[in-house]
Amino acid sequence: MDGQSPEKLILVKRESNGVALVMINRPGSLNSLTRPMMVDLAQAFKRLDRDESVRVVILTGSGRSFCSGVDLTSAEDVFKGDVKDPESDPVVQMELCRKPIIGAIRGFAVTAGFEIALACDILVAAKGSKFMDTHARFGIFLSWGLSQKLSQIIGANKAREVSLSATPLTAEVAERLGLVNHVIEEAELLKKSREIADAIVKNNQDLVLRYKAVINDGLKLDLGRALSLEKERAHDYYNGMTKEQFRKMQEFIAGRSSKKQSKL
Repeated sequence: MDGQSPEKLILVKRESNGVALVMINRPGSLNSLTRPMMVDLAQAFKRLDRDESVRVVILTGSGRSFCSGVDLTSAEDVFKGDVKDPESDPVVQMELCRKPIIGAIRGFAVTAGFEIALACDILVAAKGSKFMDTHARFGIFLSWGLSQKLSQIIGANKAREVSLSATPLTAEVAERLGLVNHVIEEAELLKKSREIADAIVKNNQDLVLRYKAVINDGLKLDLGRALSLEKERAHDYYNGMTKEQFRKMQEFIAGRSSKKQSKL
């Protein structure tokens, strides 16, 4: 592992195929987050975004939990710190990361852990995993987007129930509601996540980055403005292409078509 914090609580491993694995590594405390861990996690995503050898990031937790939230024994340090500083905010840095982020969830994703999961682009969860929002239970005001993101994904009524009652949302229910992409056996969690990552890596990297950006940026707009955004970026993309790039694109498509025909 490289890019470690001094206590090795945030681990980063760059794999040879363009995939990076980020692990929250405090299993004895169910991967609860201290202020230094949050800063390290934020900086890890900032570095991975800049690293041209990395094309997809997988985020997971060690042991039996993804992330059980903020370590409340250091709550004052966390909540009275510079919460508006984007450099030390892991969710902000995840949202700024151009690379697709796959969350591999096992055990619990609680409160801040839930919010970090929501900052991922794709979620794979082990059977029996649970998502839980305890802001209302413990009197913690949320600041990483859970109040807005969850309702967009699962609907306002269900989001209100989950958050206001602090009721756990199982991975199986989360999959039915569209929050989780795949629910699998825990032993297959990283294997499945890597399969998805490998499928993304095989595609045109520039278009993958642009596609993620237009989806995520469009989610912040109403449908009409989001469709206009897609049109604008399409025009910019094609206007920026050279004749040589168009020729290579046509050759690639023709090559794929001929391979399909030969298999028939």
